[in-house]
This record gives sequence, C-alpha cells and structure tokens, in this order.
Amino acid sequence: MSKKKQSSKFIQKIKAFIGRHKQFFIYLGLFIITVIVLLIMSVLENARKAAFQVSISGFYDTTGLSMQGALGEVVRSEPLTSNLTNGTATRVLYRTQRADGTNTFSSGMVFVPKAPAVSPRPVMAWAHGTMGMGDDCAPSRQEGIVSPGMSWVSAMLNRGWIVTATDYTGFGTPGTQAYLVGSAEAHDVLNSVRAAHQLAGTQASSSYAIWGHSQGGHAALFSASLASEYMPEYQLVGTAATAPAAQLTSLLKQQFNSATDWVIGPEIALSWPDNYSDAQVSEVLTTPAINNYQSTAQACISDAAIAGIIRNKLGQKFFTTELTAVPSWNAIIVAQTAPTLSPTQPLFVGESLTDQVVLPDTTAQYIQRACNAGSNLTSMWLTDVGHIQLLSVISPSVINWLGDRFAGRPSSPTCYQPLPISPAQD
Repeated sequence: MSKKKQSSKFIQKIKAFIGRHKQFFIYLGLFIITVIVLLIMSVLENARKAAFQVSISGFYDTTGLSMQGALGEVVRSEPLTSNLTNGTATRVLYRTQRADGTNTFSSGMVFVPKAPAVSPRPVMAWAHGTMGMGDDCAPSRQEGIVSPGMSWVSAMLNRGWIVTATDYTGFGTPGTQAYLVGSAEAHDVLNSVRAAHQLAGTQASSSYAIWGHSQGGHAALFSASLASEYMPEYQLVGTAATAPAAQLTSLLKQQFNSATDWVIGPEIALSWPDNYSDAQVSEVLTTPAINNYQSTAQACISDAAIAGIIRNKLGQKFFTTELTAVPSWNAIIVAQTAPTLSPTQPLFVGESLTDQVVLPDTTAQYIQRACNAGSNLTSMWLTDVGHIQLLSVISPSVINWLGDRFAGRPSSPTCYQPLPISPAQD
C-alpha cells in the first residue's frame, strides 16, 4: 500500500474517531477556551491591581518626613471612596512608635458617621488579624476599603461612633511589621485614636474602646494594658478580644507541624528577629522554610493559607523544633504572651469551640488566667463557626457590649461560670 493511501486511511480513522466522540471534543474545546480566557482575565486583573498599588504608593512613602513630633499626629490624609452609605472614609498616615520607643509612622483608616454629631463622638479602635506582611495586603491599600471582615463598620457608624483601623507600622509603610510584638501593636492602635482627633470635623470625644481579632486580639490586650500610662488624657471604656492569640506557648506547641506553621511562621520569622537581636532563624527553621519564608511572608493571607496547606500535605515542615525548646525564642514567647487586665478594665473575650487557628483551649487558658488575676471579664462561646467567620457572627454581640460600656453601664463578668472546654496546659 502506498504512503499516500496509508495517510488517507489514517486521516479517515481520526475523522471517524472524532465523529464518534464529537461531544467530548466540543466540551474539550470549550474547556480549553475557558482556561485561556480565565488566564487572560487573571493576568489583566493582576496588572490592574499592580497599577492601583503603584498609583497610591506615594501616599505611603515616608521619605523626608520628620520623625519628631506629637504621637498620633496625622502627617498625610486623603479621602477614600468606600461602599459605606452612612459614613466617610479617610486614609491616614500618622506618627507612632516602635516597640523600643523610637518614632515611626503607621498608615490606617478613619471612618466617621455622616449624621451630624449631637455630642462628642466616641472612638472605637480596630486591630485587624493576620493578613500577610506584603504592603499590598494592608487594609488601607485595598480598593473595597470595607471588606467582608469589616462589615460591622456600618453598624458602628449608625451608633455615632468613629472607627479607626490601623494597618500597623511596616505594613503598607516602609519597614517590617512587628507581628505579635505587643507593645509595637499597642502603640499603633492607641495612636490611631489620637489620629482621629487630628482630623478636622470628627468631633471625637476622649472616650474610646478597642476591639481586635486573632493577631488583633493580641494587639487589643496589649493596648489595654498600656492604655492608662500611654494615653492618660483619654478614657478607655472597654476592650474586646475575639479569638485572641493570647497564650502563645500552648498555641505554638499545639500548632507545631501543622499547616498553620506555614502561615504564621514566616511572619514570626521576619518580625521577631527584627525586634530581638538574639533570635536567629537558622536555629529554628528547616531548609524549605529558610529558602521560602521571606517570600511566603509577603503573600496575602488567602494565598499563604493555600500554600501552607499544600506544603503541609507534601510533608514540608517549617520549624525544626518547637520554639519553646529554644531559649532565645522561648524568651520572646513568654514576653509576648498577652497580659491580663486589671479589675477596673472591662474585657470581652469571644471564641468558637470549632476554631482551628487560635485553638479554643488556648483561649480558655487565657480566660482562666485572667479570671484568676481578678479581671473584669465577660466571655462568649460559639460553636460551628470558623476562625474567620467568627468575626462577622459575633460582631453584633461585641457592638452591644461596647455600646453598654460607652453608655457607662456596668458589665456582667462571667468568671464564675464553668468553661465549656478544658484549658490548655503549657
């Protein structure tokens, strides 16, 4: 048989095969086209986001700004387009302090009700949770401004409250975010309250409250513990900490070798050596971690979480050993474990029994420790709610509790009630 006839027969077989599986090839073609379209859309969207970040980068540039000046002083501000109908949003750059007391700058946002003030407005200082350390991940650098994680802002504005939302120093602005470094976080949160008073037309009162979630819960507890000394001219009426990263020893021990190590580990590995000179990453990080922690820390939280799950499934460990077993790192853990508050400081602690990030028995451990120390603590426990979902589910209760504090009503401590879960043990 000639080559020409063989080729013709082969082509006929292919045509016959395609004919028999016509529907499959139609679906395959559509699938390929869809993938190509999605890839193009993804590239275009990433390019658009990158262009947006470039367009606002000048606001966050602190080059040439004087470090000297009043704490909380707003050195730069601009209005933001937001999805709020009952308030305005302003991006701010304000003076604050690092953990060592040296001056620096933090960016953030201030939300003010549109309704006329009938009296000086109380201030609610928000402390956000882990979001990654890349500047593009900072809350004030997002286009939507009021993300699902801050859906409760509108309800606070309806009550006539001002809401401040720090990014934290080094997050959005030059430098390294002081992740889980309590005094640095506290300075940023507390100075955001001062910043609200700096903006024209806010009519802010001297009364304020604090709410933080996850890492922000850690920040809130440190902020409250430093409040009276750091800002004696203002009156803290109450503090709320939901799923707070409070008991670092038990939390890090239990999460050792989990996917969570790959999410919070890179941030700790950048932050703590930046604040403690004797903390060496070579002492505690595996080879894959050494090779990837800096780039992983720059990823925003959703991407970091996915990458962490994949690396964990592949058997890649982040830490070589538990940090508590290394003296230089354990000293930091002890120092950065959240403080208890005095009986004069009303405290709300909320948690879910199904939280898989900040484990509920560690929150129970903090509640037990705080109650034993005499804290004026009200706790609320939920179930079947994840770590991120907890924020929106519990927000009405937090707002009501804070509203009572602003109104001067006494709190109802729950320390006498039995805990729904056995507290963790160090």
